[in-house]
Amino acid sequence: MKPNFIQKVTNWGNFPIVEKEMKSEDSFKKIKDFVLNHNEVIARGNGRCYGDASLGEHIFSTKKLNKFISFDRLNGVLECESGVLLSEVLEISVPQGYFLYVTPGTKFVSIGGAIASDVHGKNHHAEGCFSEYVIEFTLMTENGEILTCSREENIEKFWATIGGMGLTGIILTAKFKLKNIESAYIRQESIKAENLDEIFKLFEESENWTYTVAWIDCLQKGKDIGRSILMRGEHAFQHELPQNLTKNVLRLKKKFQPTVPFYFPNFALNSLTVKIFNLLYYKKQSKKEVKSFIDYETFFYPLDAVNDWNKIYGKSGFIQYQMVIPKETGKEGMKKILETIANSGNGSFLAVLKLFGKNNPEAYNSFPFEGYTLALDFKVNSKLKKLVEQLDNIVQEFGGRIYLTKDSMSKSSLTNYLKNVRSPKFVSLQHKRILNNNS
Repeated sequence: MKPNFIQKVTNWGNFPIVEKEMKSEDSFKKIKDFVLNHNEVIARGNGRCYGDASLGEHIFSTKKLNKFISFDRLNGVLECESGVLLSEVLEISVPQGYFLYVTPGTKFVSIGGAIASDVHGKNHHAEGCFSEYVIEFTLMTENGEILTCSREENIEKFWATIGGMGLTGIILTAKFKLKNIESAYIRQESIKAENLDEIFKLFEESENWTYTVAWIDCLQKGKDIGRSILMRGEHAFQHELPQNLTKNVLRLKKKFQPTVPFYFPNFALNSLTVKIFNLLYYKKQSKKEVKSFIDYETFFYPLDAVNDWNKIYGKSGFIQYQMVIPKETGKEGMKKILETIANSGNGSFLAVLKLFGKNNPEAYNSFPFEGYTLALDFKVNSKLKKLVEQLDNIVQEFGGRIYLTKDSMSKSSLTNYLKNVRSPKFVSLQHKRILNNNS
């Protein structure tokens, strides 16, 4: 018989799957007991990271830390426990005329996870990472002490924890700023690019836009390499909205959400089906440029519209590979990466290209720096390890780095950029893998 709380645990990529102890508590005293009674602990939010980032020998789930503490509607400052999801923040803040300053591509991320990963979004070039808007948080350290961390108090712990992947302790509560909006809609322009030269030119021309992101066809070769669609957007003002959207401008109608009911068979996702999907996705926009108003969920969280979409990759799971390459060599590096992917046949239909701006130097554990970042989903198969090694070598050649929140098998030299997080208590399987690779 298995000991209490031992269960199969995996993150969103369904790879790797491990059997470890996982427990959730809402009492700070019980959390302290859990920390003090175990040698290796790692916090886990909603499990929407990839790979082995929030997996460990003893996992503390923050799901029961799901309460709101206060909401200053005058100044747009919200305080809540670390297990509260971005989706829950949006449910109460958007009708009040507020939105998240920074959001990743899913709203089902916990606040604690957003801080530990220092998440970025489509607006990094304009508004930075999530940490720019964090006022303070409380952190349980390895001896069970609870520290309030901010730019004025326990400053070293504050900056080490931001982007620190849970290796400094367990985030219990957080206070952060929200941005004013007039509507729940985005004014979007969608522009087709025929190749890599054109999409990089479009990014440069769009730097004054708050939000920019491009879907990219990663299986194209030759003159079509980098064929893509750029989406750029701004929060829409009320006076801009078309007549059909002027009623209840801060509230969205509920939509039907389909669910993927089972894991797809392994043969369903292959280079042919990815090519077909990419072709259809590119061709569905018949015009070169399309202007529209869309709700924020469609713009920021298109994949959240389908529950359990990760099952499309089958029971073997998938990885997300995300890297950043310096701006000055971004085009050359991305071309080499895309050529390598196309030649491998291991295509991704969820390939996303973004532009990063300069990062806050105080947030030294944050992933982004000024450059171009590409995120790709790859089905786990026998050829994947070789492809990851090839991509790692290219990223290293161009002075890039890998996003730890997505990593599950990359070189330690590309992932091991964390500082001031060494702890004998807070250890993830990812951190142990990196340390073992370095020894």
